[in-house]
Amino acid sequence: MTATAPRPSLAKAPGAPRPARGPRLPVRVLPLTPAVVLLLLFLAGPIAYCVLIAFTDLQLTGQAESSFVGFDNFTRAFGDEAFLNAVWLTLVFTVLSSLIGQNTLGLALAALMRRASKPVRTLTGGIVVTAWVLPEVVAGFLLYAFFRREGTLNAVLDWLHLPSQNWLYTLPILAVSFANVWRGTAFSMLVYSAALNEIPQEITEAAEVDGAGGWRRMWHITLPMIRRSIGTNLMLNTLQTLSVFGLIWVMTRGGPGGRSQTLPLFMYEQAFQNSLIGYGTAVALLLLVVGSLFSLLYLRLLRTEV
Repeated sequence: MTATAPRPSLAKAPGAPRPARGPRLPVRVLPLTPAVVLLLLFLAGPIAYCVLIAFTDLQLTGQAESSFVGFDNFTRAFGDEAFLNAVWLTLVFTVLSSLIGQNTLGLALAALMRRASKPVRTLTGGIVVTAWVLPEVVAGFLLYAFFRREGTLNAVLDWLHLPSQNWLYTLPILAVSFANVWRGTAFSMLVYSAALNEIPQEITEAAEVDGAGGWRRMWHITLPMIRRSIGTNLMLNTLQTLSVFGLIWVMTRGGPGGRSQTLPLFMYEQAFQNSLIGYGTAVALLLLVVGSLFSLLYLRLLRTEV
């Protein structure tokens, strides 16, 4: 009877190196594939198509086929007084309603509500948030009824024996800026309420013991400690304000005489009313550049350590 050779033991020696495993990257990426495909299909694809259209003379009507025109649409935009007027009004609208209005009022409401009683906080928060959750078109009709010649504001002014005027005709950009502040302040209030709640109470109490007043505590303690929240809020509010269309369209339609026509309304007019799709898309890309510049500025601020 012949002896069989012993089988090699499958047990690993204590110090033996483990066999190298194959790459697991495809397994980890696989769950992300549907999301990536959807982003490429519905986000990157339309953006790439819009970039292509911006360099053509594509029109909705009266044209058999489009042709490549290079930078003619962009050159035409910077030579168009209506476009330059829209750029200026967009900056005014953004600064008044977002950087100053929503940001400042949201911070003030958040700071005041910290010291208010619970019923006051509930009532104020409910009113402000209700304006925020209203659809843009509904908010536009409400503010149109408030500012129109026979509207609520003039009725109150007449009751107080103060001079009234047609606000949507005399000061249209201020009227739509106020409307955007009224509608969008809730977001800033919620952001700053969360940021203020993260400030340690001990720091504020120590400042009060040292004799620092309310304004000094706000300037030297509160604002530096919520700097990152301020930068985030400014970036999100600015990008949202740059794209406001329905609110202004319902209230003034960009008039009178283009005095409230921001870039989104100018782009809509050129692309869909004048049928100049290529020119309108070029304006949209310029608006995208403006938003990108604001974003880069805020991201640089966010990188700065407190």
